[in-house]
Formats: sequence, structure tokens, C-alpha cells
Amino acid sequence: MPKLQSQEKPRFYWQLLFSLLMFVYMYLPILVLALFSFNESRFSASWEGFTLKWYQQLFRDQRILSSVQNSLIVAFSSVAIAAVIGTLMAVGLARYRFRGKGLYRGVSYLPLIIPDIAIAVATLVFLAVVQIRLSIWTIVAAHVVFCLAYVGLVVSTRLADLDPHLEEAALDLGATPREAFLKVLLPELMPGIISGCLLAFVLSLDDFLIASFTAGSGSTTLPMEIFSRIRTGVKPDINALSVILILISGVVFFLAESIRYQSAEKRLKQ
Repeated sequence: MPKLQSQEKPRFYWQLLFSLLMFVYMYLPILVLALFSFNESRFSASWEGFTLKWYQQLFRDQRILSSVQNSLIVAFSSVAIAAVIGTLMAVGLARYRFRGKGLYRGVSYLPLIIPDIAIAVATLVFLAVVQIRLSIWTIVAAHVVFCLAYVGLVVSTRLADLDPHLEEAALDLGATPREAFLKVLLPELMPGIISGCLLAFVLSLDDFLIASFTAGSGSTTLPMEIFSRIRTGVKPDINALSVILILISGVVFFLAESIRYQSAEKRLKQ
């Protein structure tokens, strides 16, 4: 009597189903947003045809272009300052011992967990006490606070993976402390510095609360301009602007991950 071949029952992967549901939940609204940015209608209730006029209108909008310029000035300025100070802070905390080091480390990374509204109110009160006039540079000063924490955290993570004897070897070979830092340590830290700067750049570009509390007249950033327009309803040009911002954020994330991956591959080959 021939043996019956056992047929394996198809396995149902709950993890796969759960992952698909989560991706649909997270990205379906973005797909709908992107679709209706090409809608001919001024209202998002119905589809009336494909058009690119909202993107064309967006690039002719002087208020949007001015707010984009302000946001870029704030983001580039705050990230540049945070890159220098954050790198030095991370190296100092990792390489040197001093009294109150643990307390200083905790205070340095405190902006990562403090709510934005608390930072915004505290910054506004401080500026009022010292009688500094609000302008675009007060936004930069406020953004440096949290950008500094993010850059310092990413650089310190990179420092933890490095051989602590690299600088000592350079000093033994005749390099000065300055040369050991610039020619040995800094090139190794550069992937972490760039990744931290890209992360801080996106967060600065996206910030609304802190900027709205510390902005002066004529220094409206892009999130502030978007918020002022959506209070009367979301228009298709705002949909188009949101799609562009999502694409920019995706490109920045891809660059950061590429730098991190290449750095990890380089360490493994060594």
C-alpha cells in the first residue's frame, strides 16, 4: 500500500502581516497626500484630474520662498555652530576626566528629553530678561541648544567604537596634540559628525514650537508659514509643499544611512 505523502500546511506569518499593516498605517496617508497634490480641484474631497499647477504656483509664491530662505539660514547656521561645539563636547567628555563630569554629561543631553514647549518658553523668558530683540538669530541661538545635543550624542557613539590609543600612538610618533586631533581623530569622527549634522538639520528645518516663540518680525520660518495657512483649510499647494519636504527628508535620511553603512563597512575591513 503506497505511503501517503505528508503535505505541509502553509504557514501563516503573523509577523509579516503585522509589518504590512504597520507600513500601510504609516505610509498610506503620505501616498494620499502625494496623490492629491496633483489634483486639479482646489479641495481634497474629490478628484477632478491631474495637474502640475500647484507645484508651479508654489515656486512663484514669494511668501513661501522667503520662509524657505529663513528656514535654511536657521538650519545651516545652527547646525554649523552645533557641529563644532558638539564635537568638542563629545571628545572632552570621552577623553578627559574632571570634577562633575557625570552631571555635565547629563545636562548636555537634557534637551533630548525636555519637551520643545519647555525649551521655547525658557528661551523666550531668558531673551526677555537679558533684553535681546527677537530676530532670526534668536531662532538660531535657540536651535543650537537641541542641535548641540543631537550632534554630541551621535559623535559620542562614534567615539565609543574607536580605539582610544589612536591619539597616544600619534603623540608617540611626534605629533602635537593639535595635529593628533586634526589628522588622526577628526577624520575618524567625520562620518559621525556628518550623520549628526544631517539629523540636526532635518530637526531644525521641521521645528515649529521653538521658532514661533523666538522669531521676530520678518523672520517667519517654513513651518510657521504652513501653520498660518492650514488654519483655514489645507490647500493643494500645501500638499505639494509637504511632498517636497518629505522627499528632502528622505534624501537626507538616505545620505545619513549611507555614511553610517560605509563607516561600519570600513571598520569591519580593518
